[in-house]
Amino acid sequence: MSELLARVIDMSIDDAEVRAAVEADECGAVLMFHGIVRDHDGGRGVRALDYRSHPEAERLLAECVASEGERSGLRLAAIHRVGSLRIGDAALVAAASAPHRAEAFAALERLVERIKHEVPIWKRQHFDDGASEWVGL
Repeated sequence: MSELLARVIDMSIDDAEVRAAVEADECGAVLMFHGIVRDHDGGRGVRALDYRSHPEAERLLAECVASEGERSGLRLAAIHRVGSLRIGDAALVAAASAPHRAEAFAALERLVERIKHEVPIWKRQHFDDGASEWVGL
């Protein structure tokens, strides 16, 4: 199996790097998840987001990727971005590969849910009306 890819970075995420981390000749399914900054939340217009992370966030992200990979026996990878993001930017790119699609879909969904709930990364939403709020604190 390839080296584990699980990072927290402050620049645009390279989709090709995430995909390459999970591709293998025996895998007929390669799935990618892109968590994209959208222009609304809860009925309010959003103009931008700031993501901040705990110093242990990357280690905890790696634990999620590694343990879900062990649990499923599949190749998994994830990169989460921090810093200032605009509408349309990717905040999280995760990938899974498997011989068949069903197991890859299930593993990728479990991984993304674990990242959302277990990795200490918080976002501050900046609304169109000038207000802002932290989410996930």
